[in-house]
Amino acid sequence: MMSWFASLLINTVALMVVAGYFDAFHIENISAALLASVLLSLFNVFLKPILILLTLPVTIFSLGLFLIVINAALLSLTAELMGSSFNIDGFGMALLAAVIISLLNMFLTNFVLEPLRKKRKRN
Repeated sequence: MMSWFASLLINTVALMVVAGYFDAFHIENISAALLASVLLSLFNVFLKPILILLTLPVTIFSLGLFLIVINAALLSLTAELMGSSFNIDGFGMALLAAVIISLLNMFLTNFVLEPLRKKRKRN
């Protein structure tokens, strides 16, 4: 459970960072980013496996690069459900944001969260 909260926090930070650098990616406030993070994590748990299964031939043919399109589609779906508190201007921005959010999540998980977990296990 604590790991899920940590991943939500990391995802929220990643969303806010992207929103801070791009005008075409707008999140109204931190609570909207947290809600978007919750929705995105639910979509990743329930919808993403179905989408991956349905697009498996394309994903294999593209050597996995089509997963970025799936991530962008889920990000766009999240923005649509959030209404005016979360806007993405176009699918191109959603693709770019999906790549940046994935990289930020990987960086923050590997270089912030994992060292904290290891430190906590030692104590």
